[in-house]
Amino acid sequence: MAGHNKWSKIKHRKAVVDKRRGKVWTKCSKAIIVAAKNGGGDPTTNLALRYAIDEARYANMPRETIERAIQKGAVGGTGENYEPVRYEGYGPGGVAIIVDALTDNRTRTVGDLRLAFGNHGGSLGNSGCVGYMFQPKGRILVNAPGVSEDRMMELAIEAGADDCVAPEDPSEEPWTILCAVAAFQGVKEAIEKAGAAPAHSGANPHAKAHASPATAITIAEAEIAMVPSDTVEVRGEAADTLGELIEAIEDLDDVQKVYTNAG
Repeated sequence: MAGHNKWSKIKHRKAVVDKRRGKVWTKCSKAIIVAAKNGGGDPTTNLALRYAIDEARYANMPRETIERAIQKGAVGGTGENYEPVRYEGYGPGGVAIIVDALTDNRTRTVGDLRLAFGNHGGSLGNSGCVGYMFQPKGRILVNAPGVSEDRMMELAIEAGADDCVAPEDPSEEPWTILCAVAAFQGVKEAIEKAGAAPAHSGANPHAKAHASPATAITIAEAEIAMVPSDTVEVRGEAADTLGELIEAIEDLDDVQKVYTNAG
């Protein structure tokens, strides 16, 4: 199993801050609107919409806000014609960066990204310049304070995951579960089911020993992510500048997701 790294902790803390600022809700709403507009408002037949709704739910977006976004997209109530665009580039220390955006003006988006990269020691590259270093995978962050490593590994394997990365401090940080894209929905549902299981369920021989109100298993985030095949270690000033670059990119309204191979 892959080891935990400092960068993942930085990213997790930043994600919490972003949610508090409300940025994530805005991005989730846009993703829901676009998915509903392109594939209809029924998440049972529109996989992209199902994933977008789940991400909004994990970000604690109110049900009413989610439903309004679905309705807005399904009836074509938004005048903007957003399209998905992927950009690639390099950050300080040679770190590879992938940026997924939803934009109605490519010229504006690429200009904003060039400025962000240039102001923080990076450079925007051509399509494909770093994409080969990543592969799409299901990535699920799981909060499981008090749950043993054996229990989490067992749960991940039985759910069909490929990897289960333990945090340094499970009481404060999430586990990272990785799986094939095709297995993502099944793995996610299995983890949700495990979290909802009664404390003394007879269905799992380990449930009595491991499950209790103090050891709840909950999903913090779940997405189809671009996961690097290998990581680059970043330290000192380069790590600080990289953090500033990622924050500047994520603050752009058109940007939905940012992936790096920083380790």
